[in-house]
Amino acid sequence: MDITVDPVGLTPPYEQVRSQIEALIRAGELARGTRLPTVRQLSLDLGLAVNTVARAYKELEADRLVETRGRNGTFVLASRSQIDDAATHTAAVKLAQAAREAGLSFAEAAEILQRAW
Repeated sequence: MDITVDPVGLTPPYEQVRSQIEALIRAGELARGTRLPTVRQLSLDLGLAVNTVARAYKELEADRLVETRGRNGTFVLASRSQIDDAATHTAAVKLAQAAREAGLSFAEAAEILQRAW
């Protein structure tokens, strides 16, 4: 897992770690079931405080991207397809709501989607 942290960047270090792990999951580079390095190990590797990495893992867990299984470690919970499916579903719901609010029929909304495809 290749993660880098810019200690003088505007983004807090925990957010840099969180966003890079999320990106690896979304790209499919970290598959479902992959065990992440321990908080202690990743903090040593990156030269960060343990609490910084712990916060990144906690936020990833809150987003249901990883889960911590006690002493067994932290594992990738979501797969790329699950993330993409959730995002696609959310976009479809928004399209349906917008189409209804605009007074469009299903056929008209489908035509808009077809043109965008």
